[in-house]
Amino acid sequence: MTTTTITDYLTGLDAPLREVGEELRPVIEAALPDATGAMWHGHPVWGVGDKPGRNPICLVKGYSSYVTLGLWRGQEITDASGRLGAGARQMASVKLRTVDEIDPVLFTDWLRQARDLEPR
Repeated sequence: MTTTTITDYLTGLDAPLREVGEELRPVIEAALPDATGAMWHGHPVWGVGDKPGRNPICLVKGYSSYVTLGLWRGQEITDASGRLGAGARQMASVKLRTVDEIDPVLFTDWLRQARDLEPR
């Protein structure tokens, strides 16, 4: 079955990953009030513009033992915490196994920096 909404995607995750996704979503949406969240390539993506993949900022993707918060241009932002791991191209991400690993202040800073890299 294809998941068509972010809510369906998050509720489809196994606990405790469901809780991670559900706690992460409002942090993303508060930090990126002008971004649109949508399903893109099978997982939630937030971006600017009329298509979610045109100027993507971040994604949330569930795996078997963690949820990834990925930033498309994450290697271009300042991360004094050292928690972001470099990925393909300019991506960077953090793996979250429990809600205790969510740092709203830090993640808001990352998300706003990533947003500022995209055209307005």
